[in-house]
Amino acid sequence: MILKDTVVQLVEQYIPESGYYLVDVNVTPDNRISVEIDSFDGVSIEFCAGLNHFITSQLDRETEDYELQVSSAGLTEPFKVQKQYEKNIGNEVEVLTKAGKKLSGILKDANDTSFIISIEKTEKPEGSKRKVVVIEDIAFLYQDIKTTKYIIRFK
Repeated sequence: MILKDTVVQLVEQYIPESGYYLVDVNVTPDNRISVEIDSFDGVSIEFCAGLNHFITSQLDRETEDYELQVSSAGLTEPFKVQKQYEKNIGNEVEVLTKAGKKLSGILKDANDTSFIISIEKTEKPEGSKRKVVVIEDIAFLYQDIKTTKYIIRFK
């Protein structure tokens, strides 16, 4: 069986100066290899094909047969690495916590351990007859999050 670490090393060997980053590698017991990459400027089919060719040139099909798929991280898939959070600063995201709470808002900031989203909520200030929109920043630790996804809106 081809090891995940072997594929990760090959991808990291190919992408250092390209502006791309590794999102995920999955290797099934029957050697179906799936590589997900991304970049702050989008992913080109040419880069995926080049990475696919590089990995293929480094693995020996005579020794072990495999199926290889190189693709961009899916737009509707949950974020898997910190750089995906950084890429989506300023975009609307949906956060599902491990406690089961679901929130959506604008991703404001992301660092090594946490990220912040700004949510809009309506509140009625004391003594006021009308509700007002209030923007609240909420910080989350990555370890407390089940999923975070980019929200696609068609307006």
